[in-house]
Amino acid sequence: MIVDLGSYVRHDGRPAVRFERRFRAPLDRVWAAITDPEQLPAWFPSAVRYQPVVGGEIAFIGDPNLPEPEEVDRVLVWDPPRRFAFGWGGDEIHLELTETDDGCRLVLLNVLAEDDTAARNATGWHGCLAELDKFIDGIPSGGPHAQPVADFWPVYDAHIGRGLPHGAWIPDEVQAARPT
Repeated sequence: MIVDLGSYVRHDGRPAVRFERRFRAPLDRVWAAITDPEQLPAWFPSAVRYQPVVGGEIAFIGDPNLPEPEEVDRVLVWDPPRRFAFGWGGDEIHLELTETDDGCRLVLLNVLAEDDTAARNATGWHGCLAELDKFIDGIPSGGPHAQPVADFWPVYDAHIGRGLPHGAWIPDEVQAARPT
């Protein structure tokens, strides 16, 4: 499978990173994986609880890279089973599904609060989407935080090599795993 490393794009004048994935699974199966709070921890960086309505509260719980144990934002789009978008710490996450002949296509768009987070966030989403691929295929996984932190650096460096803005804070334990 060819894996999309992601692209740096502009969305309504703001910087963003965009990913596309294709799944040989029914749209409803992938919709559940990207919206069901019971399934999200298999691939998403934190546990999530939310009100499935535009303007509803969405809370992110237990992400080791967040400064607070719980961060709260708002649902921006709720259009089952096609579109789900929400705010997250100044960023926006947009998830959109489209049916294909052999399954469905997912587009993940992370609209960034700051340009210099592009390479870091793209690297994180690359890992998360790899976990989503496994989850959809029924392969057991410990979730995105179970990946070795050293796996971050080759992907991060590839993003920088492709011209994505960089320089944002990276967690200390990830910094410590940077090969010399």
